[in-house]
Amino acid sequence: MADPAPAAGWRRGRRLAIDVGAVRIGVASCDPDGILATPVETVPRAKKNHAQSPDVRRIAALVDEYEAVEVIVGLPRTLRGTEGKATATVRAFTRVLEAAVAPVPVLFADERFSTVTAQQALHRSGVDTRRGRSVIDQAAAVAILQDWLERAKAAAADGLQTELSDCDGTDDVEDGL
Repeated sequence: MADPAPAAGWRRGRRLAIDVGAVRIGVASCDPDGILATPVETVPRAKKNHAQSPDVRRIAALVDEYEAVEVIVGLPRTLRGTEGKATATVRAFTRVLEAAVAPVPVLFADERFSTVTAQQALHRSGVDTRRGRSVIDQAAAVAILQDWLERAKAAAADGLQTELSDCDGTDDVEDGL
């Protein structure tokens, strides 16, 4: 059976997703058709955000290596949808990353529940989540990317204009994506 054609308006290409934490950054990628997100690695988080920090350099290298057409960054929000301290930290990191990977677009996606979802899935699979924090970070990035892919493809299939947030901090994450 042949693979189904991508949704109308869908731009073919690999995407990377990152789950930025205080200590680690989980990274995931997808196939060029955006069917399946898979874990890539966990990058140790540097203490300072700058273009030459090891975490930014590693993610930029992964963008090149995977020939990513977009980078999706999980944006932590409260259950009410508001932004807190963690959101500001992720936005600051993303501004630095955006400059490092230009011209590849960097977009935000709502990451509420991604870590919880990842922990539950790993626990059901028999993974000791207390010892596997780096695996949880990767799994959270997979959850962020898979959710983003499904929403973006559904929006493209419905003929809707997908409006994703840019990284300048002026736009909110679109509720639908």
